[in-house]
Amino acid sequence: MTDITPGAFGASGGSSILRPDARTKKRNAAEKRFRIYGMVAIGIGLFFLVALLTTIISRGVPAFQQTFITLEITLPAETLDKSGNRDPEEMAKVSTFGYNPLINDAMAAALEEQGIANPFEDAKDLSQLLSASAAAQVRDRVLANPELVGTTASFEVLASSRVDGYLKGRVTRGSVERDKNISPAHLDLVDELRAAGTLHKSFNWSFITGADASESRPEQAGIGVSMLGSLYMMLVVLALSLPIGVAASIYLEEFAKQNRLTDIIEVNISNLAAVPSIVFGILGLAVFIQFVHLPQSAPLVGGLVLTLMTLPTIIISTRAALKAVPPSIREAALGIGASKTQTVFHHVLPLAMPGILTGTIIGLAQALGETAPLLLIGMVGYIASNYPDGFADGFLSPNSAMPAQIYEWAKRADPAYYERAWGGIIILLLFLMTMNIIAVILRRRFERRW
Repeated sequence: MTDITPGAFGASGGSSILRPDARTKKRNAAEKRFRIYGMVAIGIGLFFLVALLTTIISRGVPAFQQTFITLEITLPAETLDKSGNRDPEEMAKVSTFGYNPLINDAMAAALEEQGIANPFEDAKDLSQLLSASAAAQVRDRVLANPELVGTTASFEVLASSRVDGYLKGRVTRGSVERDKNISPAHLDLVDELRAAGTLHKSFNWSFITGADASESRPEQAGIGVSMLGSLYMMLVVLALSLPIGVAASIYLEEFAKQNRLTDIIEVNISNLAAVPSIVFGILGLAVFIQFVHLPQSAPLVGGLVLTLMTLPTIIISTRAALKAVPPSIREAALGIGASKTQTVFHHVLPLAMPGILTGTIIGLAQALGETAPLLLIGMVGYIASNYPDGFADGFLSPNSAMPAQIYEWAKRADPAYYERAWGGIIILLLFLMTMNIIAVILRRRFERRW
């Protein structure tokens, strides 16, 4: 029998394998401390992440709501359609200045109908409750529906940014006393109109689908055109970076011989991945705009610049995916008579596809959030106020991008634009989260285990 009874060594004064010695206790204590440090680090990271998301959501959600005023506007034919033909081309000769008096009269009539005292003698003073784009809203609807001329129609027009800010708590009565755009008397009217139901807040679809606006009309600004600009840029990046990056990776990893030239290429690819993004913007300005003479602020130029920036990331991730394929796959394919090309494209590449797709989508997500390269090619500062005329025109017509639009809004003076910048960040984060979720789904869908 060789069984050792517990405590046998202890009885003779030696150490027991069942009782940890001082060194083991010290090692176990260090391991516990390391686990605590890790949990604390994760907790701190989660705290800052929750704080960041809470700040973004709390400040950005109000941008998805906007204040509107419901008015019954009389549209006299003698003012809007003197010829009586109801021809939109003839009616378009009446500018927004012809609609402003009609809106002011409708505003005064709304106060009178609700029994609200008008503290202003001039009806023009009531226009400060309305957006500067209110006349354009009414005009556009009348031109689209000429049969409204000669009737009294109901319109929901945008309230001014100060009125909208007052309902959202961004504007206070104390700040209004120093504001030349609105007075406390206007806020009294806002309270009464809101109680009467004439003035209300609703979901702001135009923020998602609309275009940018000038400094004087922040309540009309939207990010829709910039979203389209980002989409066109991502199409260019995807069409160029994926085939070029994958082809370069396959050649370097599977076909190229290891020599000084390939070493230099690999080092430069790694260095390009660490180059600041604004350097690619300078390169795009010098090559694509000043040398090739492509149009400034065009999504095509932005896509080319972002392609240069994304290529190193895609090449590195693709090579890592190719390396992850076991050598036995290659050996088995070659052993049954497949050529090198057949081995790579029929066996290695399909197995590496999850990693390639993941790296590509992550590279696209990185490019989607870039602002510095776009600064150099004129996409920051451009007011994206119109949708492109067609699909092809979307690549060449001047436009902006979501991160560039957010940057532009954040530096404007009106607090309403600052609110919209936070709302734009929410939309951009949703795009980035969607792209990363797609990357995870694709990886799990095509991943093979061996």
